[in-house]
Amino acid sequence: MSSDLDVFVGNTTLIDEEVYRLWLDGHSVAEAVARRLRGGVLEREGTSVAVLQSDTRDHYRTFQMLERLLHAPPRLLQQLLFQIPPERQALLVQRYYAFDEALARELLGKKLSKGTKKELDEFDNFKRVFKAVEELRGPLAENIQQLFLLPPALARDYAAIVFFANSRFETGKRRLQFLSFGDFAACAQSMMAHWSQGALGTPKTPKKPQKPQSMMAHWSQGALAPEAAEPDGDLPKSFLQDLKELKVLVSDKDLLDQHKSLVCSALRGKISVYNELEANFKALSRALVNVGGKLTHARDVRDFFVDLVEKVIEPCRSDKWSPGDLRLFLTHYTAAPRNLPGFRHQALWERYMAAISACLLRMYHD
Repeated sequence: MSSDLDVFVGNTTLIDEEVYRLWLDGHSVAEAVARRLRGGVLEREGTSVAVLQSDTRDHYRTFQMLERLLHAPPRLLQQLLFQIPPERQALLVQRYYAFDEALARELLGKKLSKGTKKELDEFDNFKRVFKAVEELRGPLAENIQQLFLLPPALARDYAAIVFFANSRFETGKRRLQFLSFGDFAACAQSMMAHWSQGALGTPKTPKKPQKPQSMMAHWSQGALAPEAAEPDGDLPKSFLQDLKELKVLVSDKDLLDQHKSLVCSALRGKISVYNELEANFKALSRALVNVGGKLTHARDVRDFFVDLVEKVIEPCRSDKWSPGDLRLFLTHYTAAPRNLPGFRHQALWERYMAAISACLLRMYHD
């Protein structure tokens, strides 16, 4: 008597998410086995310690072979050796390039001299992304997303890291410690959105081939490059030069008085700190304008966030401004120069204040 036997053969590469996380965190095979044992895997799977050890070693070998592909994620999609479903490929890439925000916060504007394996691996990812996009034109986040197949939010965070590496902003001062990586990333995204060359959609001169520079090297440089050589992640030199034109708002006494009158008239009865605003308007306006007027110098670029906190946020906190008060003030403060006779830089002013306002509103918290 004969019978039919159906046989299915497959070679899908199995990925255990828990083991992948342990590998990414830098644990050895022995440490990973111990953690899996403590997690009760033997009881769940009905297996033995020997099988668990073999399974963990096999996974680690697979991850080590996959790592070279993860350095350039499109290659992971194109290769045929590992049969991995698309959703698993996406998970591998996303988790490989995920990073600890507390670590990223420490790295902004600093060099990493030593740390754990996980920290060094994350820093290598930062450098890898930086080197891949430093010569490219176009929006940073989009370039990163295309080259590394990252989710949009993660690509935007990497774009912020590259932006900070280019501009070398000071982030380590004590008065800035209340700001999180998310705060700085949001500010970077606003500055790129409004201040970069791509913000205006203007064509750019291609860069001449240069010897690639590491992220470390960019963090140790202070000079601003010529605008023709700048990707969208840099602050355009011509825009920073133009910001000096805005100083007329505080150097011309008549314009300053008219600006104050327009803003105060619009806000009377609408904010809880009207008396404080009226008394301190000129000092506040000088601070807001002068922050931009100094950005042609590398040292002042570096102190951008320090200046915003010291000269705007801390005085407003001292006078008990609410976030709503600040939002209303910035809205009317930005719009008022449209009605100032003789002021000819409204487009530049609004481009500048769009990013400044977004940064201040994000940073204005305890």
